[in-house]
Amino acid sequence: MTASEIRKKFLDYFRERGHAIIASSGLIPKEDPTLLFTNSGMVQFKNLFLGLEDRGYTRAASSQKCVRAGGKHNDLENVGFTARHHTFFEMLGNFSFGDYFKDEAISWGWEFLTEVVGLPKDKLYITIYKDDDEAFEIWNKKMGVPAERIVRMDEKDNFWMMGETGPCGPCSEILYDQGPGVGCGKPDCSVECECDRHLELWNLVFTQFDRDVSGTLTPLPKPNIDTGMGLERLAAVLQGVQSNYDCDLFTAIIKKIEELTDKTYKDDENNDVSIRAIADHSRAVTFLISDGVLPSNEGRGYVLRRILRRAARHGKLLGMDKPFLTHIVPVVIEEMKDAYPELLDKESYVTKVVTNEEQRFMATLDSGLKILNEEVEALKARGETIVPGDVVFKLYDTFGFPTDLTADAVRVQDMTVDMEGFEKAMEAQREKARESWKGSGEEEISDVYLRLSTKGISNEFAGYEGITEAISTVTAIMKNDQEVDSLSEGENGEIFVGVTPFYGEVGGQIGDVGVIESDSAVFDVWDTQKPLDDLFTHIGKLKKGKLAVGDIVTLKVDVQARRATEAHHSGTHVLQAALKQVLGDHIKQSGSLVNPERLRFDFTHFSKIEDDEMERVEQIANNYIRRNLAVTTTILPKEEAMKTGATAVFDEKYGDDVRLVAMGDFSKELCGGTHVLRTGDIGLLKVINESSVAAGVRRIEAVTGLEAVKYFQSVEKELKKTALLLRTNPMDLSERVEKLIQHQKEMEKEIETLKGKLAARDSADLMDKAKEVNGIRILATQVDAPDVKTLRDFGDKVRDKLKSGIILLGSKVGDKAMLLCMVTKDLTGTYNAGAIVKEIVPVVGGKGGGRADMAQAGGPNPEKLGEALAKLEELIK
Repeated sequence: MTASEIRKKFLDYFRERGHAIIASSGLIPKEDPTLLFTNSGMVQFKNLFLGLEDRGYTRAASSQKCVRAGGKHNDLENVGFTARHHTFFEMLGNFSFGDYFKDEAISWGWEFLTEVVGLPKDKLYITIYKDDDEAFEIWNKKMGVPAERIVRMDEKDNFWMMGETGPCGPCSEILYDQGPGVGCGKPDCSVECECDRHLELWNLVFTQFDRDVSGTLTPLPKPNIDTGMGLERLAAVLQGVQSNYDCDLFTAIIKKIEELTDKTYKDDENNDVSIRAIADHSRAVTFLISDGVLPSNEGRGYVLRRILRRAARHGKLLGMDKPFLTHIVPVVIEEMKDAYPELLDKESYVTKVVTNEEQRFMATLDSGLKILNEEVEALKARGETIVPGDVVFKLYDTFGFPTDLTADAVRVQDMTVDMEGFEKAMEAQREKARESWKGSGEEEISDVYLRLSTKGISNEFAGYEGITEAISTVTAIMKNDQEVDSLSEGENGEIFVGVTPFYGEVGGQIGDVGVIESDSAVFDVWDTQKPLDDLFTHIGKLKKGKLAVGDIVTLKVDVQARRATEAHHSGTHVLQAALKQVLGDHIKQSGSLVNPERLRFDFTHFSKIEDDEMERVEQIANNYIRRNLAVTTTILPKEEAMKTGATAVFDEKYGDDVRLVAMGDFSKELCGGTHVLRTGDIGLLKVINESSVAAGVRRIEAVTGLEAVKYFQSVEKELKKTALLLRTNPMDLSERVEKLIQHQKEMEKEIETLKGKLAARDSADLMDKAKEVNGIRILATQVDAPDVKTLRDFGDKVRDKLKSGIILLGSKVGDKAMLLCMVTKDLTGTYNAGAIVKEIVPVVGGKGGGRADMAQAGGPNPEKLGEALAKLEELIK
């Protein structure tokens, strides 16, 4: 029976028993910040278990994709070494939310295993919580399981708790006896043994109590059922194999690994560990990336990076020196596409991300492994078995080695890593980061704003649909963070009104500027902020007259600045739509800034945007602009808005009702900012820079409208200026520059030739200065060499003419002294150039060193070169 058939039989069985069949949720938990990844079937039903939500069903079943790597549930370090551990797996589960309870859960579980998939009853064992007599009665009396096959376990093994307090209850596990040939082989091996003989297949959790702080258990009015069974385990048992990796879910993947590595599975145990690790990790990588996780140095992205790099290292152990996981991804997708059809649309994207990350790691893998291997050999020579924490940290910090990868690499040498020392090094780095940290950009809300809010001071924003002017009443004034009744001419302050057309900075759009006027006062608005959802503050200076609370004022936004800001804000929407069309639907906004001068757009993407891709983005964006499509806004309940396919900003907090901004048929986003009325009002969009701001996050800076025109004009001006200097026209600049570069190279080559000829002549002249000391010819003299390279070239020529001897050359370069010592090969057994330099260089106040045949040094006292050169003869005597 294939895994696909098992999955289908399970879901069909529970569908026939009134269960809603719910599709697997994503690996990123949507509403549970306590979890890195979805690690069980119950995660997507958490609110139903807690009674916080009603979805219209009280019974459900699913086949849930899960990842256990990082956090409390972390199986990463064991993957490859055992037959059962995985980072990615599927969990079959049936659930009851206040509907059926133990009787049905036990009956259906037993029936499915023994009658639907045909496991022999005499191979199954049951564990229950020690005090759960109800479960014992059902298993023993109703299911007919002999009492000796029902084992009572303590709280640690068979009692589930959501936390220290809250919903909890006993568990019952169904285990399969694989026979005495599997596991420890001991005659007294039992269900309680840790070996693999008695394999847990299905865990049934009976959530029936509420535990309080004192530990008292109170029965829940509506108990729940939560069950979980690993598909890989059940498939292995039903297919008669003793390892999950031998079931059909892995067959094609392992075959591909064998093909890529030219290794045969089960020929060598060390190779087998690596093959299993790669097989598991390729599945985890494929599903994590397809669910929106990108490699990075923190959070979920770091876990993905650890998994991917661990797979890459195991590939290295199998002889793979080039990226290979990218070739396994399509095999994973082919195997899983029927159950998870969404994978097909993500194949190209996943392979690009994997290739990019593999290439990055391959560039440092060899260097890191060399350092690790050298350290391991040195430790073994000293009889030590612990890799120091500073080495582990260096591998982590410089070469991108996750700590578990290092631990994994030395594990086969029967060695461990000093995690305490690593943590100390990490903390030192964190401390340095804290010292240089300047803040997150978010500030605590000032008490004065909170006090104004509690007094009923609030604003209504009236600046949408192009409105830039409004009449209102001054409701409050602040000066130096204190509420005051009025402002006098020349004073700085903050003005609050009932209705304002000024946009307060939020969501990346900067606040409006302009003026607030009364019959006798003019207040220049430098900035508008929004400290609270319904409170806008106009910050600036009273330019004329006196302004008091209660005055009637006219608020006038700087129209030119507002229109330019609107064009840039709408430009970000157009840009995001174009990026998605060119790069893929994985593009998600992760930050932005829009002001009158430019726009900045941060988004999720794994690699640099190539020039041809950027050209297409600009062309598509400007095509949207030229179509002059209407920009419409609609206020909708959030859930309804999201059903339209609208894009929301990751981690942005939205209210119950949201503002949906639509541009023609190509863009829908939840956005509270101000926008142009038609896309044509943007005028033009030009990207001026693209860069990386974090792992997996790119940044585009662009200009629109008049600012784009100014940019083109500035570029054209520079081109004309440069063309004039080079006496050509702007369109021929590249050709002219290429010719100049070529000419420069020819001139440099000619200069080097001439330098060589001069050096040869000068070196010949210097031979007259050579003398013999103790049978050794020595030459110590000062020469004119502008740099180290020239000095070395000169030294080479002198050495060639000297044939046998010791040379010490000195040169003054600026305000520093340079020394070069050379010893001919026949004398290096007696004299060492490095040792000679170390003896002489203190004279010029410096330091240096080198090899036995050549060494160099420098110092800050060029006036003492003569004294330094004279010292050579003393050393030879």
